[in-house]
Amino acid sequence: MKKIKIYIFFLCIIINFKAYATDAEFEAWKKKFQSIALDRGVSLNTIENTVGKSIFLKDVIKFDRYQPEFYEDTKTYVSKRANIKRVNTGIKIYNKNKKIIDKITKEFSVDKNLLLSLMGIETNFGNYLGKMDIVSSLATLSYDQRRSEFFTSELITLLILFDNEIINPNNYLGSWAGAFGNFQFMPSTIKNYAIDYNKDKTINLKNIEDSFASAANYLNKIGWNNNLPCFYKVELINETPHKYLNTSAKKIKHKNKISYLKKYIKNNEILNDLDNLNAALVTPDYDIIPDAKKLTPAYVVFDNYELILKWNRSLRFALAVCTLKSKFKNAI
Repeated sequence: MKKIKIYIFFLCIIINFKAYATDAEFEAWKKKFQSIALDRGVSLNTIENTVGKSIFLKDVIKFDRYQPEFYEDTKTYVSKRANIKRVNTGIKIYNKNKKIIDKITKEFSVDKNLLLSLMGIETNFGNYLGKMDIVSSLATLSYDQRRSEFFTSELITLLILFDNEIINPNNYLGSWAGAFGNFQFMPSTIKNYAIDYNKDKTINLKNIEDSFASAANYLNKIGWNNNLPCFYKVELINETPHKYLNTSAKKIKHKNKISYLKKYIKNNEILNDLDNLNAALVTPDYDIIPDAKKLTPAYVVFDNYELILKWNRSLRFALAVCTLKSKFKNAI
């Protein structure tokens, strides 16, 4: 009954959210935003030439409310993204750019299979980079109330990047959420981690050199460890305390040594030699999918898995990335 109520409530949100803004309302928001941006050091010229010309995109609000992470079960979500077609495409990308990808992998100590996986899932290897004006997307989401503070900050960061000529504002098209390039970097990620790897005096996140190096730099800086696992799918005993089950990606809780968690895992032989690693139990479907079972599907997840959550805070996204990564490892 609890899950049915949650599902009905969620559907009501989808159906009834405000997916529009009047011209007057959005123009009033622009004036308020201009004051905030000026206080943060953005030039008036940049504001007028970008946000000043932005439009409200009602489809962005629809996409925000109805993301696959909100309604697809884990099996469906992962199988759509970590399939043999995507593996084959990734192998072609790698073979074509082997020298530069191997160089970046070695320099930043980040597994090439992980980089290929992230690019494959984020943009289907650059085949879908998004066609929305990023300024208008971010302005729409900043105007909207669901995550206004986050997207306002991202929009201001983007404008500062324009001001500093780190990226070119002309034809800056990307995803509905304001992400850009082969790996779908948000403006704050561009600011903190993007690299002009080929030294052509511009950061181009649509080319292999800059985009792979920027993604590798990001993963290296947040602590990715090539020698550690990401997750294992497990079967839990019925007596597993529910407090140990993570159903939200906001924060992984109740981490313990594998040696402790083994008593709740039927197939714990797959975790041999990992006793001293910290891990947690994840059951990603229960709070999202109607009639999902509490204990299945279940996964033991490690620190590397949590790092993927920093890229995209979705339990299913991290599972898909690590699954595709493993398939590349077996294929390349």
